[in-house]
Amino acid sequence: MNDIPTWRAADGPPALSRRTFMMTTAASAGVAATCDALAAPTDAAVKPHAGSQATRVIVNGKPHELVLEPRASLLDVLREQLGLTGAKKGCDHGQCGACTVHVDGRRVASCLTLAVKADGCAVTTIEGIESPDGTLHPMQQAFVDHDALQCGYCTPGQVMAAIACVREGHATSDAQIREYMSGNLCRCGAYAGILEAIREAAPQLRRSEGARHA
Repeated sequence: MNDIPTWRAADGPPALSRRTFMMTTAASAGVAATCDALAAPTDAAVKPHAGSQATRVIVNGKPHELVLEPRASLLDVLREQLGLTGAKKGCDHGQCGACTVHVDGRRVASCLTLAVKADGCAVTTIEGIESPDGTLHPMQQAFVDHDALQCGYCTPGQVMAAIACVREGHATSDAQIREYMSGNLCRCGAYAGILEAIREAAPQLRRSEGARHA
């Protein structure tokens, strides 16, 4: 015996059962939700986030015109909008150095740097330091030669910080290198190799920097 009641009009065919009514309502709601979801990306693309700012930045020698949310970090813009994933998101609190890049020649923790603050600046990431012919930067080559890495996750940030360390004049002794590289953590413990790599690459980097600015 059917325990689902069916309503009838006074003089006509059976009306919808409760089960049919519920299934039809659920299906209609699903179609509406799907339509809304499909429409959402289009609306987001047409209407930028409120407060977005036009930002012009040169990244690895290439100019970019971006519309950015004021709260977007330089790290997220580099990775998610420009596809430059060399800078790593380690701690996202400026404590590990894996996200180190250069802004106008100075090293910064890109996870703590607002992307809109780079407006009009030149940003260099690990992808932009090799020669046009594909030759590794002297610091990159030194890291390879001295096995200054294991898992490699922190290596891009280590290399960018090491280049800045030499440029800043803070690579004149082992103690100085250790101090000014202390903001870049290597969870694999490759510090001995990193120190050797910087020590070896520093003279060559100074010569090349001097020749470039002569």
